[in-house]
Amino acid sequence: MNHQILHTLEQKNVRPTPMRMLVLEQFLHARAARSLGELETAMPRADRITIYRTLRTFEKKGILHAIADGSGATLYALCPDACGPAHHRDFHPHFHCVRCGATTCLDMPAPQLARLPEGYQLLDMEVQLRGICPDCR
Repeated sequence: MNHQILHTLEQKNVRPTPMRMLVLEQFLHARAARSLGELETAMPRADRITIYRTLRTFEKKGILHAIADGSGATLYALCPDACGPAHHRDFHPHFHCVRCGATTCLDMPAPQLARLPEGYQLLDMEVQLRGICPDCR
């Protein structure tokens, strides 16, 4: 696991500090997107501000992408390898389970949008599906 963490950080030009390695490990083991609060609970000895700064760094470098699930808390999930500092390529739908509250990235293309009217430029897109996940069915 350590090799994968170091490789990911090196590939994204992120210095591998112990905290960054711990936070990335949390995402490599997660089945669903994680919030700052969940990371604090999972790593009780870690400082909230340091975790937050790590999340922001990972988002800027294309390691994580932020998800707004409607709860008011920002969730984070691993990005595809194609993401980078200049542009995230996370145009995929997210599924939010109304029973357990887990939000997961779906490995499928986002729905095709109709052609935007003249003058509009798409910078970001969020598609969230709500329902019941396989674990809760």
